[in-house]
Amino acid sequence: MNKVLAEIIAGLIPHKMTRNKWRGILRYGLWNAIKMKHQMKNNSTEPRHYLAVCAIAKNEGPYFKEWIEWHRKMGVEKFYIYDNESTDCTKEVLEPYIESGIVQYHYWPGYRMQLAAYDHCIETYRLEMRWLAVIDLDEFIVPVKDKNVPDFLRPLEHFASIEINWLIYGSGGAQKHEPGDVMERFKCHSLPEHKLNTHVKSIIDPRRVCTMTGCHEAARISGKAADSHGCPLTKGFRDRTPLQDVIRINHYAVKSYEEFLEKQNRGRASGTQRTVKSDYFDKYDLNDIAEK
Repeated sequence: MNKVLAEIIAGLIPHKMTRNKWRGILRYGLWNAIKMKHQMKNNSTEPRHYLAVCAIAKNEGPYFKEWIEWHRKMGVEKFYIYDNESTDCTKEVLEPYIESGIVQYHYWPGYRMQLAAYDHCIETYRLEMRWLAVIDLDEFIVPVKDKNVPDFLRPLEHFASIEINWLIYGSGGAQKHEPGDVMERFKCHSLPEHKLNTHVKSIIDPRRVCTMTGCHEAARISGKAADSHGCPLTKGFRDRTPLQDVIRINHYAVKSYEEFLEKQNRGRASGTQRTVKSDYFDKYDLNDIAEK
């Protein structure tokens, strides 16, 4: 269905969560969703990977190794990487992972290609994994109570998607892009209950999800969505209290001011304009609590 028509029809639904779900289903196509639901119900293919990650990135080369190695340590087996016209060292950094089969690489040019990349990943690879985390290069999944992410997910397999809250990390006053890993350089974060931390990212069962409704939520064709406590969701993420005591997503939205400027100037795969927006830096440079 045409995206504009899908928005108009979904806009008639008063309940926000239901509206978002149908926005995604209608964008995917109602007939396609019905056909997919039938096909998945009768498909017994065993997934090759328990947990995979899908991400689209633009000129994030210097950050890839830390990000991949962290998530491998946390139980991710496969990475589906969509390269949105990078001109830096992205391909060179990824090459060893591509050769070993850990990364499935796609060159993905164009403007505002984030949702298209997610759609392609879910549609093309849905039978390859049990769970798919849809995150960005400035986001790190951090289990708090479990040893790794699969241990967190196994009791929740009856759900179709799990929504995990952000914990935003600020610059800590850093002006320059210094050497070192992101997680080591930036130790100051927002208050857990800060309104921005109501934002979530989703780990989905791709056999019960047809598409993403945006970068945060999934459009399910069956099953329920849950929060990180395993409670079925009845409200949209903006209307819920952030939860970070079981698992969270460390979101390094700005890093140092120099890195923030670099990111703004190069543009983003989501379509962010290449203009410096200091109000964004001020909004996300949250340093209320310093970790030891």
